[in-house]
Amino acid sequence: MKDIAQFFKVLADEARLRMLWLLFNNQELCVCDIMETLDITQSKASRHLATLRHAGLVTDRKVGAWSYYSLRPAESELARAQLEALRASLATHPGARAVLGDLKTWLRSKPRGGCAANSRTTREALVQER
Repeated sequence: MKDIAQFFKVLADEARLRMLWLLFNNQELCVCDIMETLDITQSKASRHLATLRHAGLVTDRKVGAWSYYSLRPAESELARAQLEALRASLATHPGARAVLGDLKTWLRSKPRGGCAANSRTTREALVQER
């Protein structure tokens, strides 16, 4: 039963739920996209993404200095059922729409060919667009 408890413990964090929601709605995201959308530091994003990766919920690939994350197919029936219920529940949550809107805003303003994650000028531009 420890594995089940650990699975639910991983899901019991708002930042990780928001990251999963972004990945439910996007095939793959750069860590900088997640950082900018959720307004968190690289270390916090990496820590949460590592937790999701160790739980088998996401996978990553590296391209140069950047890490890209995507959902990993659930291995157990419990995980599949719970993740589908989570996806359905988040789809009706008012904050979930706002998170996707923040991602869309970031992706429109994202520098071509790379990230300027957490730069003051990028963040100020995003705030003005909102």
